[in-house]
Amino acid sequence: MQKISTCLWFDSQAEEAAQFYTSLFPHSSIGKVLRSGDAGPGPAGDVVTVDFQIEGREFLALNGGPMFNFTEAVSLVVNCNSQDEVDRYWDALTAGGEESQCGWLKDKFGLSWQIVPTIFTELLSGPDPEGAQRAMAAMLQMKKLDIAALQSAYDGA
Repeated sequence: MQKISTCLWFDSQAEEAAQFYTSLFPHSSIGKVLRSGDAGPGPAGDVVTVDFQIEGREFLALNGGPMFNFTEAVSLVVNCNSQDEVDRYWDALTAGGEESQCGWLKDKFGLSWQIVPTIFTELLSGPDPEGAQRAMAAMLQMKKLDIAALQSAYDGA
């Protein structure tokens, strides 16, 4: 068990969300599903929490009701090694959700994600500071990040 894990508060979609997220990422699984008993907190049999792992990282999905919603102040970052990987996660997570700017999106549950190619960090910290600025300027114009366009901007092409 991790010392610190992330709890995600859902209205009533904790199990659906955990199933969705674990279906997208390799090395992911659903663990314990806690359901209400006769004493509550909801109707007997309703899901209260779902323990799950994504890429070995532990999460808890909680059906807490409609009092709180996700905001962009917290997001999950997915580091991608290829454009195919960027495209796959972007397409899956924006289905029923919404695109934002600079590699950010909200999934169908309202959770914010950043889909980031690992090369972007390399470009920003590369030996050419002007190239880094061009790559940053290009990224600021994008929704889904495009590796070839970022590299082209860095190269000044």
